[in-house]
Parts: sequence; C-alpha cells; structure tokens
Amino acid sequence: MLSGIFIGALYGLLGLGLSLSWGLLRLINLSHFAFAFLAAYLCYQFSTMGMDPLVALLVIVPAFFAIGVLLHALIARFQITPFNSLLVTFGLTGIIEAIIQGIWTADFRKLESHYGEVRWKVGGLFVPLPELITLLLAAGLSLGSWAVLRYTDIGKALRASAEDAPIAAAFGIHERRNSLLLAGTCAALASVAGVCLALGFTLTPSQIYAWVGVVFAAVMLGGLGRAMAPLVAGIVIGVSEALTMAITSPSWAPLVSFTLLIGILLFRPGRAA
Repeated sequence: MLSGIFIGALYGLLGLGLSLSWGLLRLINLSHFAFAFLAAYLCYQFSTMGMDPLVALLVIVPAFFAIGVLLHALIARFQITPFNSLLVTFGLTGIIEAIIQGIWTADFRKLESHYGEVRWKVGGLFVPLPELITLLLAAGLSLGSWAVLRYTDIGKALRASAEDAPIAAAFGIHERRNSLLLAGTCAALASVAGVCLALGFTLTPSQIYAWVGVVFAAVMLGGLGRAMAPLVAGIVIGVSEALTMAITSPSWAPLVSFTLLIGILLFRPGRAA
C-alpha cells in the first residue's frame, strides 16, 4: 500500500497539469508527457555536471513555463480546436521523443544522486527519500493549485472563462493573458513531475507512452479541471495496482486503471466533462 501511495502521487503530479489544461483551457495536451520526460533528461544531464537535482528545478521550471506559454500562443494563434489539439500535441510528442533519442540515444539512463541512497525504516517499512519528495511535491502543488483556483481572483477568472468565455470577457476578464499564464504553469508542473521521474526511475524515450494510459485514467477518474482530484485518483489507482500485484501478479496491474476508467465512463460519464 505504501508503494502504491508513492507511485499514485507521481500519477497525480503527472496528471495535475493535464487536468488543468484539459478542463480549463479545453486543450488536450499530449505533449505534457513529453515535457515531463524532457525535463527528466535535462535533470539527468545537469546531475552529470554536478548540479543537485532539486537545484536544477530552479532552471528547468522557468524554462518549461516559457515553453508552455509559447505553445499555447501558437495554438491560440491558429485557432486549433480541442480535438485537433490532441493531434497537434501528439505530433509534438513524437518530435520531442526524437530529440531526446537524438541527444541521449535510446539507451537506459539512470540519475545517480545522494537522494537515492537515503531511506528510513519506519516499523517494518522502508521509506525512500525520492518517493517521499515526490509525495510531498505532489501534495503541496495540488493543494496550492486548489487554493489558487478557489480563493484568488485569477483562479476565479480562470474558472469563469472555462464556464463561459464570452460572458467572462464581457465582465473584464483578460482571457488570453490568463490562458497563457495557466498554460505556462501546466508545462512547469510537467517539468516538476519530470524531475521526480528522474529521481526514482530509469529513463528511456519510449517510456513516454507507457505513462499515458494510467495518467489519463487518473485525470478522468478525478474529473477535469480539479486540482486535488488527480492526486486522490492517482493514489487510488496506485494502491489498487500495488494490491493487485501483491495478490495476483504484476501482469494484472494495468487492468486496474483501465477498468476504473471504463467504469467512470459507463456509470458517471458527466464526471469527465
């Protein structure tokens, strides 16, 4: 169960930016996963140069914020529809995968840091530091995003624009500016998830697509545009997968997330709207 909570926190962190982008911007951004892996490889590269992985966040997060703003500005400029955004960002994912493979090759890469050597024993359980960092970042960023959306003026403006953009604009809400800020934030959240990926997992470019299904399930299970929902749903899926692997075999674990997703779509289709 503990390992399920840790992996579920990563699912939630990966799904946070995707949920906000899809729910509030009506942009199905598949390149979100490619951004996470590109950030993971950049973190790996910085670590080989002697930079602490968490210090690397100070460089990676602003860079990906700028990339997210630029991508959304291009999508808005050419008035790409939500469905076409799925196709465009899928193509961008392929381009980023090729760039990663061209720079770092298709070989497996593992970030070696002092964080991986630290673990605490609590009773009969071992708590590794990288997984704990991921859980704390996921919880902190999810809670912070929820607070911003619920209690700040920009959060209320974003929710109003997602509900009815013309009426929101009529009341003086600057939809374009707010959308660019949110798009940059979503890309920055993907980069944080990428650093957590690098801390705990071996990297290879083809793994980009391996995370799509389960993170989509977490996003749809929690509901679109909800900041805390991907984390809660991700932990539910992670714990369910861990228990399934413990009781049956690891090959049955992928069935959990997709069964939950199919159940949501069949019995509560409005939850994903």
